[in-house]
Amino acid sequence: QVQLVESGGGLVQAGGSLRLSCAASGRTFSKYTMGWFRQAPGKEREFVSAISWTGGGTNYADSVKGRFSISRDNAKNTVYLQMNSLKPEDTAVYFCAASRDRTYYSSTRFGSWGQGTQVTVSS
Repeated sequence: QVQLVESGGGLVQAGGSLRLSCAASGRTFSKYTMGWFRQAPGKEREFVSAISWTGGGTNYADSVKGRFSISRDNAKNTVYLQMNSLKPEDTAVYFCAASRDRTYYSSTRFGSWGQGTQVTVSS
């Protein structure tokens, strides 16, 4: 199993940007589909984005398409989430997740999770 540590969260004004990072342990990072999820207060955790093993395939929730971008650097065992044009409704704890599945959809089974990083967008 892979260990995941997120960073990069914080407080930002609406319209601003943040870049989240997720560092993974282990030597098989390139064999994991990576994903980002978020959970707002009082709401269920929801899918944000996922990226394939090689980074050649990506998927996004409709709510973030065109504003967020996921990428990965397998040499650094790190996955990123660039968040632009942030809105107050993006406020949530953001979680990084890893899956041994080759798919990279919202329905992909993610078995490893980080502790989360808080993102707060003020209006």
